[in-house]
Amino acid sequence: MRFLFSMAFIVVLISANESVYASECSLEVTTGDNLAYSVSEISLPSNCEEVAVTFKHLGSLPAAVMGHNFVIAKTSDLQPIQDDANKAGMAGGWLLADDARVIAATKIIGGGESTELIIKSSSLSSSEQYSFFCTV
Repeated sequence: MRFLFSMAFIVVLISANESVYASECSLEVTTGDNLAYSVSEISLPSNCEEVAVTFKHLGSLPAAVMGHNFVIAKTSDLQPIQDDANKAGMAGGWLLADDARVIAATKIIGGGESTELIIKSSSLSSSEQYSFFCTV
């Protein structure tokens, strides 16, 4: 069984151009100053207890100007998470602290930076739909 995540459109139209399948329980997603993720879908293999996602910002602008994060949640929770992230604002890191609706999230990164997050398959259900998005 594979878990499939779809990219969501937040605040601005974000376009993506391909799908990625996690191989050997790891994958890479990139973004840049153009407001786009490098992928539009992610498929996780069921034989992995966890998948490591390396998130890289290939742009040149700093996080304060063009920062991005990578958040995974149930699609049904996306808009409420985004609403609360807007309330948290820059001072709160554009995400509520310890938000139980968030399955996994990176810190906000700027041009030339990268970070990693772990998706635990035990936190996913094949009966749910999931999205990945940026709350900034």
